[in-house]
Amino acid sequence: MATRTQKMLRFAVLLAMAGSATLAPRLQAQSSDALIDKLVEKGILNVNEANQLREESDKDFNKAYSAKNGMPEWVTALKINGDFRGRVEHFNAEDSLFTSRTRFRYRARIGITATLAEDFEVGVRLTSADVSNGLGGNPVSANSTLQNGATRKAVYFDTAYAKWNPIHNGTWNTMLTLGKMDSQFQVSPMVFDPDYQPEGAQAQIAYTINDQHTLRAIGAYFALNELNQINVPTVVSPSHDPALLGGQMLFESKWSKKLESTFGIGVFALGSKDNLDNAATLPNVNDGNTRNGAGQLVNNYNPVVASGSVVYKLDSFPMYDGAFPVKLAGEYMNNPGAPTQNTGYNAGITFGKSGEKGKWELSYRYQVLGADAWYEEVVDDDNGAFYQKALGGSGFSNAVGGFGFRGGTNVKGHLVVMRYSITDSLTFVFTYYLNGLVQPSPAGSTSTAAHFMADLSWKF
Repeated sequence: MATRTQKMLRFAVLLAMAGSATLAPRLQAQSSDALIDKLVEKGILNVNEANQLREESDKDFNKAYSAKNGMPEWVTALKINGDFRGRVEHFNAEDSLFTSRTRFRYRARIGITATLAEDFEVGVRLTSADVSNGLGGNPVSANSTLQNGATRKAVYFDTAYAKWNPIHNGTWNTMLTLGKMDSQFQVSPMVFDPDYQPEGAQAQIAYTINDQHTLRAIGAYFALNELNQINVPTVVSPSHDPALLGGQMLFESKWSKKLESTFGIGVFALGSKDNLDNAATLPNVNDGNTRNGAGQLVNNYNPVVASGSVVYKLDSFPMYDGAFPVKLAGEYMNNPGAPTQNTGYNAGITFGKSGEKGKWELSYRYQVLGADAWYEEVVDDDNGAFYQKALGGSGFSNAVGGFGFRGGTNVKGHLVVMRYSITDSLTFVFTYYLNGLVQPSPAGSTSTAAHFMADLSWKF
């Protein structure tokens, strides 16, 4: 039972924080901790009494904060975050048929995350995006292009999910997520575009072996379409909705303060791939896969993906403040469901790490992605080359013979990225792709193309 002195001190702390009930809990925690620390310093409280007072004041403040803001008691935290990115983008190609062009784009995202009692979290994030083929936002891009006479731009749900973290005891950590979410798979854009927000369910289990090593398992079921009695000739069976399934094991190690590594093996698969008819039911964003005249995928897609990275931190480096990380990374993919053009690989190096004021990074990567190594519509759409003629059955065409710059599979080449953090919240990024097609279309044509992007990105 609290003594009279403790009750008076508890009242003093709550009174001091009463005017902060409309501020963020983080500010309240800092203020009350400072007051309690001062009481310990003066000898008025001992450490145990101070800890008890912190617990009591936190509970009472959370209750008062919830009442003040109209939130129920089981909402323990509410966070708003987002970012804005402005982009200048340029394309050119060696083929004389290609018209070099520059466009201006932006990406704006804002999200709200609520932390709930009993280890739950609910989040929603809105994003900008151009309309894709009349079917909604582009699944692998959140960019909006400055065009069409300053018309109003579309806003979409980027994420809408519920997450449960029932076990988090320092040794085991489990997590289940439902809805539209960020992917938890640790793979490169050769497997999933960074802007791809899958829909469905994913689970993660992590086991901390010791202070140095962690074993992590990730599994997911992602829905790709819901057919529901659809009357499209190319749909084989409306009762079989196409889906993407995946699993990955990761071994993460911190060998010392300077050396870290991660190695992984994953398996992915398309279910009911015969019903993935781009022209009729899905946005046709990328290209590369072998398709028949009706636009259906000819091969199966169930690749195995092996990945690894090693990070070594130098004590110092010119024009860089603090320890300087150097990262080597690589990835290999093989799809046994296709007889040819069924492999992909990439390897690269990164110097430094941006994200804090004055810090920078420079990276290089070389990649080859065979036409049928993986499903074209979920990989990096910025990594592309020039098609002088559209692939048969792809559904890709335009007013001038079906040629153009296309991302997806069937692409090989180089990527250079430079980042510099002007402030903690503002980063400048320059990206340069130089690619060609693994199999030019038509055979023998010139497919080399360059893709430049210059970004200013603010986060909050």
